[in-house]
Amino acid sequence: MKSIVGEGITQIRLAVVALVVSALALWSVSAVAQDTGPEDGVTRLFAVTEFGEPALPPDFQHFPYADPAALKGGAITVAAFGSFDSINTVPLRGEWARSVGLLSDTLMTRSQNEVGAYYPLIAQSVDVPDDLSWAIFNINPEARFQDGTPITADDVAWTFNTVMEVGRPFLVSIFDDVTGAEALDDHRVRFDFATRDGTSPLARVAARLAIYPRDWWTQDGRDLGEPTLEPPLGSGPYRLTDVQGGRSLTYERVEDYWAADLPVNRGLWNFDEIDIDYYRDRTIMFEAFLGGEYDFRVEFSSRNWGIGYDTPAVEDGRIQRAVIPAINYRGMQGYFFNTRLPMFEDPRVREALNHLYPFEFVNESVMYGLRDRIESYFPGSDDYSWSGLPIGLERQILEELGPLVPEYVLTEEPVLPESANPRGSGIPRENRRIALALLEEAGWVVRDGRMVNAETGEAMAFEILLATPLLEPHTAPFVQELSRVGIDASIRWVDSAQYQLRYQERDFEVISFAYTFYPPPGGELRSRFHSDEADIVGTANLIGINDPLVDALTDRIVMAETLEEKQAATRALDRVLFFGWYVVPHWTSSDVWVAYWDRFGFPESQPLYSFGFPNTIGFQPSWWIDPELDAALTVAGR
Repeated sequence: MKSIVGEGITQIRLAVVALVVSALALWSVSAVAQDTGPEDGVTRLFAVTEFGEPALPPDFQHFPYADPAALKGGAITVAAFGSFDSINTVPLRGEWARSVGLLSDTLMTRSQNEVGAYYPLIAQSVDVPDDLSWAIFNINPEARFQDGTPITADDVAWTFNTVMEVGRPFLVSIFDDVTGAEALDDHRVRFDFATRDGTSPLARVAARLAIYPRDWWTQDGRDLGEPTLEPPLGSGPYRLTDVQGGRSLTYERVEDYWAADLPVNRGLWNFDEIDIDYYRDRTIMFEAFLGGEYDFRVEFSSRNWGIGYDTPAVEDGRIQRAVIPAINYRGMQGYFFNTRLPMFEDPRVREALNHLYPFEFVNESVMYGLRDRIESYFPGSDDYSWSGLPIGLERQILEELGPLVPEYVLTEEPVLPESANPRGSGIPRENRRIALALLEEAGWVVRDGRMVNAETGEAMAFEILLATPLLEPHTAPFVQELSRVGIDASIRWVDSAQYQLRYQERDFEVISFAYTFYPPPGGELRSRFHSDEADIVGTANLIGINDPLVDALTDRIVMAETLEEKQAATRALDRVLFFGWYVVPHWTSSDVWVAYWDRFGFPESQPLYSFGFPNTIGFQPSWWIDPELDAALTVAGR
């Protein structure tokens, strides 16, 4: 297996250690101050970090994982799963393409070598007062949309205010603590924050708000709150030149991209053309890669990784595979219960069903033993995941909530049931015994071989909703174990459009779903877990969590004034969520698996975090086409 990191692996591990050490600093606005702002008590910052200091100085020339000598040119084809009927990611309505992150820039952009560090892009600096109650972003006078018109503070303010008015609930939740935006002049835009002494809202405005052109979106009947397939005017490194709804997108590199020579972009965005083909069947999608229909894929299937690449193209080196030790925060993935349904209201029922999931059997028989069990809503970092019994600040935070906190949260660990069966396949008999006892406590008994409600006689029956048939082998053993205790569970998979509609409208009983974890966590947690969001269509609280303890911890995380407090409160929330048994957790991996046709060049060092960010397609933007490799591949007969 070809290495794409070389000696950089050691450097990565050392850098991870350095980052962990630096993360012990207090969470605050930390950046290299360029100069004093226009008045006392105001500081002008070159970069924004959510804790610690930025790793790069104001005069840095390029990101460490980018090569400014990277070759420009060539075309690549990548693949995406599903379909789309819109390329506008703002509104709730419509199935939007998940691969439009190349079109619009943000005020600042993150470094893939740091957590929560953002460097100048559209904004060349930001002014903040001592209490962090507001921020003024100073727009680079050279910033342009792709038609050459200036990006102004009015565009920024209009974008924010319109998104907050018409945006999908989860998108709005990201900016929960931002109370307003106002253009002060052409190049200065002010954001006001509800919170004080914390950088979470500042950082989210800097890095999560894609900036749209007001004049373009308010002309010719266009509406930022409505789906569209019209290629929009963007500000990013690529423009859309062709859109085939549900089938494909074609991008071309913007030759006169205004930000091409900024330090954050040197050595990035090297392909002249990017074609994205959509597939509705993952098996066909994989076979298309092996057949040379597209160039690069991030592999998520253990079966494919274990035995699927046994082909001549891999054996003779035309297709390369690599394991990249990048840290990708994946969040919780699993079978989510809809707790709005009476069947799943009782946590004892949800705990019982957790005892019936045969993870070890599924891992060995379906995933070739390549996966680990997810044991946290915030996997990938010890700073945010629960561990052992609560101690220190985490325990203090829980104790301060008094009667909201059950005693067992302080005295027990929310450990997932062991599922390895020494007798063979399936789960241990002890798990089944515990599950039956929990169900009986919750009012469910077995009669005539069926699990029924002891009072009403209603059978326990539910559907597990999947977005792809590839998850059926992972789910079928679970269904079989449920049937052994009289529970009538079935599997149903639907296409991506139906799946999106059903989860948005909470039209499911159990659904296979995944949350992404963006460290450090903030306002998006309210959309996922807060009771205020439980019954609002389109929020991320699919589960329907309605718990004042979860509410209090979520608010504490969002309002945290130090990194230490945010981490401790997140560990407490993680612990409480696990004790709620809201999910039957799936699996994860600490590495990124990639496969690619051997036509690429890349820097010696790959990024520490989130390989493939920020293009939402999966390929790393620091790669390029190597002409010699490309020519050799053509001669070899791809």
